[in-house]
Order: sequence, then structure tokens, then C-alpha cells
Amino acid sequence: MDDLRKGTLVGVDKLGNKYYEDNTFFYGRNRWVEYADHYYMDYDGSQVPSEWHGWLHYSTDIPPTKASLPQYKWLAPHTENMTGTKDAYMPYSTVRPKIESWVPPKTARK
Repeated sequence: MDDLRKGTLVGVDKLGNKYYEDNTFFYGRNRWVEYADHYYMDYDGSQVPSEWHGWLHYSTDIPPTKASLPQYKWLAPHTENMTGTKDAYMPYSTVRPKIESWVPPKTARK
């Protein structure tokens, strides 16, 4: 994303990401994504939906704009990885922690 490139716009996903292709460039580097403006510089690969992930990584040559994937009722909507944020999954635990953080002893001031 941080390179100057020219290419053909292949499609835009529901998150606002734009997907490009330049077949004059060598295989493996001729498809790329420009993330939506609301991500600014806080983007990562988990913000690409699975149907576009397959096209970006050459699992298929047909982009989702030309042929849509089957929509199964058990498919959950795409969400990005929230690890490292306040929205990260934290399982509830009833077990006492095995390691306690050290608290230095307090001494009375003189």
C-alpha cells in the first residue's frame, strides 16, 4: 500500500477496500489492496474478507465481482482480528492465577 503503483481497479469490498491488478508486473506481485481511508495507517491482513483473500493469494483467478461465492447460512460475517485491542476476546476464568506480580514492600517514611 505504501508504494506508488498503477493498475486496473478490479473491485471494492463492503469495507471500502479497493483491489487492483497489473498483469504487466511479475506473478506474485501483480495484485494488491488499498485499504479504506478509515483505517489510515492502522491496517493489517485480517481486514480483507475471505472472498478477496482467495483472489489476492491466487487461489482463484476470478474476482468476487465476477462470480460470487455461495452464501451458506452458517457463515458468520467477516470481522477483523482484534488481538491487542480492548475488544480482544478474553475468556472468563475461575482459576486463581498461578503467577502473581511482585509488589515491593512499603517502608514508612522518616
